[in-house]
Amino acid sequence: MRATTSLGGDCERATLHAIDVGYRHIDTAYFYENEGEVGRAVQQKIAEGVIQRKDVFITTKLWCHFHEPERVEYACRKTLQNFGLDYVDLYLMHWPYSYVYRGDNDMMPTNAKGEVEMSDVDYLDTWRAMEKLVELGLTKSIGVSNFNSEQLTRLLANCKIKPIHNQIECHPALNQKPLIALCKQHNIVVTAYCPLGRPDPAKKQPSFIYDAKVQAIADKYKKSTAQIVLRYLIEIGTVPLPKSSNPKRIEENFNIFDFKLTADDHAVLDSYNTGERLIKMEHAIKNKNYPFNIEY
Repeated sequence: MRATTSLGGDCERATLHAIDVGYRHIDTAYFYENEGEVGRAVQQKIAEGVIQRKDVFITTKLWCHFHEPERVEYACRKTLQNFGLDYVDLYLMHWPYSYVYRGDNDMMPTNAKGEVEMSDVDYLDTWRAMEKLVELGLTKSIGVSNFNSEQLTRLLANCKIKPIHNQIECHPALNQKPLIALCKQHNIVVTAYCPLGRPDPAKKQPSFIYDAKVQAIADKYKKSTAQIVLRYLIEIGTVPLPKSSNPKRIEENFNIFDFKLTADDHAVLDSYNTGERLIKMEHAIKNKNYPFNIEY
């Protein structure tokens, strides 16, 4: 389950329901500003005896303005304070590029022209500081997010603790098969964000959710098109991270383990792969660590 920015207690309620349904992997980030809501939900379910701490896998992320090595431990401890927990299971570097630090809550610092202020911290230096978090017991493991093949290869060649994880945008329109293959070669788990491509019912987009061809597959298995897409992402080697605050959809997204797609089904879903991204972060395009200037 992915817990993105949510106000008014929606995230806490969604997390409580997700745990009751059976979700045990919860993904969030400092940038989403809901670590406190997730933490309260987890603690409530522990208090109720529904789970123990060891039963739930909590992932969160280091934001770009904390990349200076001397800020990394501080940022992680702040995150743990938000959660009300002693450790997280996985701590990711949210992006390979960095921002100027203007305060903990100024997460997109801008200059007089309104441009986001980038810095040139080397992600290898940030990673070395993250390795120390494992040694301190603040996180069980570390990984990255939005790293391309060249960045991942460079990190693997220069790390003491190998990243166990790369979280990337992945859906039928951007199926990321070359990057998934590279990660598999190095035993790096891939999680897929935006797995449903941010559906817009009014515009009937993305096509892989609303097309008749995918609906026909869904009808065959008595599933929704969203469930077909999530199953596809599992079968190509990712862990999809759907987000929802709707109880019915939270349950629906979980019920994808009682069927398998055929080769013909995969061919249909593969046909939507255009390579088009939803998340482009174009303000960072001139930064040396911007990850989307190469094919994958």
